[in-house]
Amino acid sequence: MRIALAELFELTLPFLEPFIISGGRIDARRSLIVALHDDAGHVGYGESPPFESPFYSEETLAGARDLIERVLVPRVVGMEFESPDGVDAALRHGVRGNQFARAGIETAAWDLEAHRCGVGLARLVASRLGVQPAASVPCGVALGIPEDGEADTLTRRISAALEQGYRRVKIKVMPGWDEVAVRAARVAMANVDLPLTVDANGAYAWPAHEPNLRALDDAGLLYIEQPLAPDELVAHAALSRALRTPLCLDETLKSAAVARQVMDLEGPRVWNIKVHRMGGLAEVCRVHELAAQYRAELWAGTMPESGIGSQAAVAAAALPLCVYPSDLEPSTRWYGRDVDVIKLTMGKDGCMAVPGVSVARLLDQGRFRAASRLLGRVHA
Repeated sequence: MRIALAELFELTLPFLEPFIISGGRIDARRSLIVALHDDAGHVGYGESPPFESPFYSEETLAGARDLIERVLVPRVVGMEFESPDGVDAALRHGVRGNQFARAGIETAAWDLEAHRCGVGLARLVASRLGVQPAASVPCGVALGIPEDGEADTLTRRISAALEQGYRRVKIKVMPGWDEVAVRAARVAMANVDLPLTVDANGAYAWPAHEPNLRALDDAGLLYIEQPLAPDELVAHAALSRALRTPLCLDETLKSAAVARQVMDLEGPRVWNIKVHRMGGLAEVCRVHELAAQYRAELWAGTMPESGIGSQAAVAAAALPLCVYPSDLEPSTRWYGRDVDVIKLTMGKDGCMAVPGVSVARLLDQGRFRAASRLLGRVHA
């Protein structure tokens, strides 16, 4: 794989409604899109989707753009690589963290290889692990905190989501919006047998918020996602033994190195696999191998991304250890009709088909040109 040209775009897709979590809100999906071209007419697309403010991670959109343009793109343009793993190694050398920036280029390299091989990302990633990808993946809805802060609003939104056929309901929580949110969810889910999970995005402290967490422990949840701050690895391990409900790691699980520490601490065994938070698909493969040793249960999370970045999430969700419904939702859920640059759809059974072709073959170029602007182009 010789990378002859790299292009960087900014993509903006307005949300139908604000997405609010414990740390902040976003009104539009603004991402960086990387396109890598070889000498034979093949192209691969990747997405770098950090938020504009650092409320989810230390990275921001502006910082990712700077690193991609100034440091990372020069490392790959004009170079030959045996596989996407080689691109991953080149991007990691001498760069601490900055997973979102690296993932934009790294996932584009995977997609370039998929285009060259005439397969989808899921097939390529699964072959790297010597496994078979699923043909479809179950979808779960992720509902933010209502802008009006009303429980009835959340109940209505969950009821509407259940009509779409989702296989799991997840709601965002924080101190002061936890017990009331769970009660609102239970009202909507009274006549359905579906799992309910909550996601705190690190909003709680242990033991300061022990009453809140004990109440969630009594709520019959499938798991509690990221209750404590991302760097509270030891506290998450201790809390996982103090509660009956399984804990799920999200922001904490940045790399295979962290996964090994979780294993050493005998910490939580439910892991949210977010491709871009981990720096790309090569790191996802390494984490998947560790999860197999630890008997951890996985599912794929999203930021959410556009339909471009979601292809990497679908590829992760199609791996064998992803046993829970993933945060993969139809494009219309976030952006409305005919807006996303790759249309994601969900069947009435609550599942999403896994594409058998590369992102380049799925991309609606007209919509992409309308929603993006070219930031730069680097030739070999």
